[in-house]
Amino acid sequence: MLGAVKSAVSLLIICDQADDDDSKSRELLSNALALPGLQVFTAACAEEGLALFDRRHPQIVVASLRAGGPSVRERIAEIDPATEVVVIAPPCSSASAVESLRTRIARIVKELRKRQCALPPEDQSRIVAAFDGVTGRSPRMWVMLTRVVRVAQHYRTLLIAGETGTGKDLVARALHALSPAFEGRYVVLNCSAVVETLFESELFGHVKGSFTGATCDKAGLFEHAHGGTLFLDEIGDMPLATQAKLLRVLEDQEVQRVGALGTRKVDVRVIAATNHNLRAAVAEGRFREDLYYRLSRVEIEVPRLADRAEDLPLLQRHFIARFAAEFGKEIRGLTQPAQVLLARHEWPGNIRELENVLGCASMMTATGMIDVRDLPEYLQPAGQRVTAATAPAPAVEVSVLEEQERLFLQQALEAAGGNQSRMARILHIGRDALRYKLRKHSLARPAGRTSAAAG
Repeated sequence: MLGAVKSAVSLLIICDQADDDDSKSRELLSNALALPGLQVFTAACAEEGLALFDRRHPQIVVASLRAGGPSVRERIAEIDPATEVVVIAPPCSSASAVESLRTRIARIVKELRKRQCALPPEDQSRIVAAFDGVTGRSPRMWVMLTRVVRVAQHYRTLLIAGETGTGKDLVARALHALSPAFEGRYVVLNCSAVVETLFESELFGHVKGSFTGATCDKAGLFEHAHGGTLFLDEIGDMPLATQAKLLRVLEDQEVQRVGALGTRKVDVRVIAATNHNLRAAVAEGRFREDLYYRLSRVEIEVPRLADRAEDLPLLQRHFIARFAAEFGKEIRGLTQPAQVLLARHEWPGNIRELENVLGCASMMTATGMIDVRDLPEYLQPAGQRVTAATAPAPAVEVSVLEEQERLFLQQALEAAGGNQSRMARILHIGRDALRYKLRKHSLARPAGRTSAAAG
């Protein structure tokens, strides 16, 4: 699922139903902001709005102060930082306020549509289906998405670059699905898994008796993919001798089976992927320069997860929903300490690592919320890891949880700049409960009235 692929931009308006003026404002704003192609939803309170946001994933949210606009903004920022949130103050129904808001929303919609302009409106459903499994709304993902859609109709050869675990295979499948070859076969060869002596037979086929073990004629992957797409994963691991023959096939669109005298015509689009720096490999003589330029006429780079941190909440929800269904468990999400811990991780294994982490955590959780202790041990702070050897007694586990609470409160206090009112809103707890927890963990002096700066 690619959260950003939508035929229309959507807007959520949250105004408090307890006030007649706000109720009228909600209807007025809904009518005033009904711009062409803009889908508008409304909610009567923050709780209803957040539930609707979770179901509809709008790109824009307008929340009134009476409906808890600032806290709504903070909560949505945790779920999906890419969402545009506009907080409005009463009176919301004045002509000048409505016109100003309409102008602002129109500007946001225009910017969002710039990102969507590459999506052919006549084929939206096919585009959405092509990106099934790809999740992202960050600017880096939009750049990649735009390039994929623009070149899909035209490429004959294409190179996808990116670190291991970034989802290069999903991008390749999307390119195939959006290309004129989408009705043909999609054939995959992992070059790092092929024995060097069998490369030519795998790619080009062989005739009976051409080598020991060739007991019958065999078509290669190029013939098998005729009319479709051949995906050569980890092309940097292909031997130089095979690279030369691959180049000739790409230029002539003809294959010669091992041991055969004649050639066969093929019509195949070739997508190659690598996690290596092929320019460096060319300079070191490990990859043919002519093949590199043939493949990289169009090059698409899949960003690292560390470079698209805005997508982390979306990806977390995507995987948790998938694993919850797979394991038959009700998993509502991640606790705030777990969210903070995952947000700070650098994700060297990219999306694949995140998938593995959440798959493990989804199996481990027994509460319906994935907590720090449900995550793999290597992600947990060293002083908080609970094992049979180090923490056999429940009392130790309790102390570890208290330490987690103390660290989380410290992080929230820093995030709020020492402002206890803001901290209480972030944590969704009362000021008295917050002061108790701060005193309990010696994070604040017992105080009567805090200063204005402190909250």
